[in-house]
Amino acid sequence: MKKFRAPRGTHDVLPSEFPLWNRVVHTAEEVCARYGYEPITTPGFEDTELFVRTSGAGSDIVRKEMYTFDDLGGRSLTLRPEATAPICRAYVEHGLHRRPQPVKLYTIAALYRYDTPQKGRYREHHQLSVEAIGSSEPALDAEVIQLYTELLRRLGIESYTIQLNSIGDRECRPAYIERLRAWVADHEADLDDETRQKAEVSPLRIFDTKNRDVSRALEAAPKIGESLCGPCSEHFARVRKFLDAYGVPYELVSTLVRGLDYYTRTTFEFVSNALGAQDALVGGGRYDYLVEQIGGPPTPALGFGAGIERLLIAIQETGAVAEGREIDVFFVCHDDDERREVLPLLAELRRHGLRAELDYAGRSDKGQVTQANRLKAKRIVIVNSVDGLVRERDGRPDWNISLLDRSGFVEKMRA
Repeated sequence: MKKFRAPRGTHDVLPSEFPLWNRVVHTAEEVCARYGYEPITTPGFEDTELFVRTSGAGSDIVRKEMYTFDDLGGRSLTLRPEATAPICRAYVEHGLHRRPQPVKLYTIAALYRYDTPQKGRYREHHQLSVEAIGSSEPALDAEVIQLYTELLRRLGIESYTIQLNSIGDRECRPAYIERLRAWVADHEADLDDETRQKAEVSPLRIFDTKNRDVSRALEAAPKIGESLCGPCSEHFARVRKFLDAYGVPYELVSTLVRGLDYYTRTTFEFVSNALGAQDALVGGGRYDYLVEQIGGPPTPALGFGAGIERLLIAIQETGAVAEGREIDVFFVCHDDDERREVLPLLAELRRHGLRAELDYAGRSDKGQVTQANRLKAKRIVIVNSVDGLVRERDGRPDWNISLLDRSGFVEKMRA
């Protein structure tokens, strides 16, 4: 018979991996809550046009990576390739612009992109997305970046670099785009086909290339920082000032752009050598026109997307190991009569927050003790239905409590 395997580019999160997985997720939730960000969940698929309109028809996501299908009603739907546009759609649809601004939201969700699977990059992957919608204040840019440094600190990740840039807005970017296209036309021989194609559709993304020869050639290209208007220059200067106040170090990278059309002004990435060629732990920035693009009022906003799987790799590189939670109590029973007496206690212990287990595999007494040790049980109790006592693993009557005295037994176990 055919042996089924997980589809290429996907992965199973096994029980042995969940302690570390849960550590990342719970830490992210706690940090977001401390900073005033509320959870939100959006559907796993959306109207295809939402992503085409916001990401840009020429973006790699739209051109190459989306899982798009027609449903039985003939509607074109797409599995969520990124979380920002769906969150902004929910912001508009449910009138969140009427709440006090900014509205701070986060989600941890599965995303889907058809891409070549690599270390830390899956076709189905999970991402922490943090979005602050409704303010253009540069201090908010600094807060979002500092929030992620706090998450990394709590997870014990120290080896990373923050790259920072500003890519202007619709006031100053058009003139720069014309300068850039003119430069590309004069240097076509130094560029590859992909870069020349990007220059036609979305010129800023020519800097997002993995071709080293092209990267070297682009060092001579005009940079957006040289063309920022006064308001964008002032905004970026204030972002840097607030990051300095936080004590967050960063590097200015004049070629740093994002792969989606909706980004404006501040862009940033956290990069780590632990991830190999795909070195970005997180990427984000401002998207001051996205809400307006999908029918909402003019609304400045910013956020980031951070891959959970990439965080796990970075944590593992530190040598950290998250141990599974120990069993609190394991009962060794000889027969069904003893098991029947223990079951009410088992339920009572669990109601009080203890992890209690007994054997379901028909093991001998010795086998049950061995299994309890495998589960790292803090207490192994042997049930003796003859005299009604619960004894410790060596058989000594360490306490004389009848199995019928549930409250007394539970208190002993909780102590």
